[in-house]
Amino acid sequence: MDNVLFAFILTLFAGLSTGIGSLIAFFSKKSSPKFLSIMLGFSAGVMIYVSMIEIFANAQTALIAEMGSKTGALITVISFFSGMLLIGIIDKLIPKSENPHELHSVEEMHEDNPEKGHHAEQIRQREEAKKNHKLLRMGLFTALAITIHNFPEGIATFIATLKEPEIGVPIAIAIAIHNIPEGIAVSVPIYYATGSRKKALLYSFLSGISEPVGALIGYLILMPFLNDILLGIIFALVAGVMVFISLDELLPASREYGEHHLSIYGLVSGMMVMAVSLLLFV
Repeated sequence: MDNVLFAFILTLFAGLSTGIGSLIAFFSKKSSPKFLSIMLGFSAGVMIYVSMIEIFANAQTALIAEMGSKTGALITVISFFSGMLLIGIIDKLIPKSENPHELHSVEEMHEDNPEKGHHAEQIRQREEAKKNHKLLRMGLFTALAITIHNFPEGIATFIATLKEPEIGVPIAIAIAIHNIPEGIAVSVPIYYATGSRKKALLYSFLSGISEPVGALIGYLILMPFLNDILLGIIFALVAGVMVFISLDELLPASREYGEHHLSIYGLVSGMMVMAVSLLLFV
């Protein structure tokens, strides 16, 4: 039970980091794209390294022990790419304009800066924004998209922590980092559509809550059937999901926010930190 509680708390932390993105958007006048670029690359490095070196290897070891060398290795590979396929299908079903991968910056929250001196125009634009249902729809669909994305991420964090807490901690931190810009993606359009920071923050937090909720639902459904074979398959699926997220979301976002080399420096740093932590604690 201690492990279950710890896994839930870690997953909750990772999910609620979408709210950090909202808070950054509301209280920062300027974003730090270089820092965000490095951190997104770092997150990708952590997730790719732990997926390929630790999670995939553990899945393969468990499945080979239960199913034999050839069959176990084959099921591991099929499960790994099935995880990629699953998250890829989810991504494909979400319209591009409402996809959380579409980047938003903190500056968008302050485009009507008083320094521009057009107060009357600002008020008119804000009133129009309040009535703009398209913006609200975009924000709500982005929140829904992130909710759908967060289900497999939540299960990944939860199951990994449940089996090996030392692996769960860096995974949770990596997912938390990548949820921050998603929080901005939710809060920017909802704020401009409603004029309410509270609503934008609320929807951002709600989209993050789906991560621990998804983890618990997944765990409760799977719990009666959990054995070494199913755990091995889930671990391989999780590795595929995390590698796909890293390659499809984190690295492209890292390059968009900063420079190519910054994202690579972050990537390599994340891999190095993960390697050291695995050597020391696993």
